Amino acid sequence: MENRNRHLKHFRDLDVYKLAFKYAMEIYQPTKSFPPEEKYALTDQIRRASRSVCSNPVKRKRKYRAVFKNKLTDSMQEASETQCWLEFCYACKLY
Repeated sequence: MENRNRHLKHFRDLDVYKLAFKYAMEIYQPTKSFPPEEKYALTDQIRRASRSVCSNPVKRKRKYRAVFKNKLTDSMQEASETQCWLEFCYACKLY
């Protein structure tokens, strides 16, 4: 882990945050063109899950190692959920 030995001044310095934010934005753009009937189903779900990957590690103070690890686990679960929603998008030929 590259960040492990560096002093982090802000959550935006975390590599996991940077990558998760980048991918959440990459998911957002194509979902703008999803059909209206998917607005509260697939569109909302995939956007929320992808954003949660990014937001979970920054919800609590990082000085508590166990809490931070727990939030990273939550992020991994949200990433898996995002993958599931992406599979629905591909199967429905939306993405």
